[in-house]
Amino acid sequence: MLNQKNKPLTALIVSASISMTTFAEITPATISLEQVTEDVSYLASDKLNGRGNFSTNIHQAADYIAKRYKEAGLSPIAGNDGFYQTYTVKRIMPKSLELSLNGELISPEKLTFASTTENLTWTMADTKKQLAPVSVHCIGQKEDMHAILSQLNIQGGQHLVLLHPLHKSMLQRYQHYFAQGLTKLVNRRLTTKKDGAIVIALTEICTKNLHKISVRAANSISINTLTNVVAMLPGTTKEDEVVLYSAHYDHLGIIKNKKTTDTIFNGADDDASGTAAIINLAQYFAKQGNNSRSLMFAAFSAEEIGSFGSQYFSKQLDVSTVTAMLNIEMIGKPSQFGAGTVWMTGMEHSDLGKQLNTALTGTGMKIYKDPFPEQGLFYRSDNATLARLGVPAHSFSSAQLDKDQHYHQVSDDLASLNLPSLHKVIKALAIATQPLVDGKVTPTRIDAKLIEQNGLIY
Repeated sequence: MLNQKNKPLTALIVSASISMTTFAEITPATISLEQVTEDVSYLASDKLNGRGNFSTNIHQAADYIAKRYKEAGLSPIAGNDGFYQTYTVKRIMPKSLELSLNGELISPEKLTFASTTENLTWTMADTKKQLAPVSVHCIGQKEDMHAILSQLNIQGGQHLVLLHPLHKSMLQRYQHYFAQGLTKLVNRRLTTKKDGAIVIALTEICTKNLHKISVRAANSISINTLTNVVAMLPGTTKEDEVVLYSAHYDHLGIIKNKKTTDTIFNGADDDASGTAAIINLAQYFAKQGNNSRSLMFAAFSAEEIGSFGSQYFSKQLDVSTVTAMLNIEMIGKPSQFGAGTVWMTGMEHSDLGKQLNTALTGTGMKIYKDPFPEQGLFYRSDNATLARLGVPAHSFSSAQLDKDQHYHQVSDDLASLNLPSLHKVIKALAIATQPLVDGKVTPTRIDAKLIEQNGLIY
């Protein structure tokens, strides 16, 4: 028997057409369920092998998005010959780490490190001055290891962290995380002050008892290129003001565990659903042809490995011209507020949410406040990049992350989506953002001083 993952596309479309008639009467008719289904089906197909960064398949996804932009009649952004925006990253993979404290070699299972440089050598014999500019930190058994490391990461520089043995389980988490390596945007304008390293050791030795240190570590570094797919719909009267619709089109690729039957992280919800949304919103507004503000549509790569696509993108434009950023992230399933509903991250940082809900008055639709504040979702997608620069930049999602069994699993495929709900969300966003597009409302800017900054090391 065929499972739903392998159902013909027509069967999925028919099943998705139920219960849409009432809402269709008050929503953009040109955003069709059939086209949304076709887009998300291709992007989440096994053919693309999970759209992993650095894979050949992610280029196939980029080509599809560019083709859809062209079909919709969009233009490249200023300075680009086409829709592709290529940038360079370096991948930093740990090779070796050796640490001795007071002449005693620390066993590898008690160590981990993250460093942005190829080689690392620290020595201290009799005085801490010989170790400068390396800072030594001792994290006691009752201290918040994660908070302290996060602060050191934001600060940058070189740090040796001596960790109380009771933090063993947390150390193991960092070991797993750092073992996956780091990715850094290549930008020649950055100085060496942006580089840094954190070496962590599980030990009972604290700084007051420490008199001799030797650290030797090495990474392997490779240079790779990745691509954003970006298009523009010039405004009619306020061309210098931009409304940005974005989503990330990368995902996790193929699982390395060959014991499983299904090895592909299709990423249907995360974030083929959001990518399909921006494609269809682009097509809708292009057909209208009367947008006062310029509309930009950006499909980012590298979100899953640190949002480097949006970081590069933000350096290529004057962010003061961006009136608002609507980052669409995982809208393929009903939210806890009901099918077709959506919630917004960081609603407290600007009045964009209020303006969007005003536009939805009378539709029966509403944009809700992020129901998972403890998960820090405002900082976990590409919107955070532009929010740090003062743009009213927010993510819009319907995910129930406390219950979703498919998040970052191979089961995040087409069969796990609710296509009617996805379709309804896209149409609701078209209605909600119409006043922005028309230039009738302008949200307040985000106070960048109140936004947590990116780490400089990992």
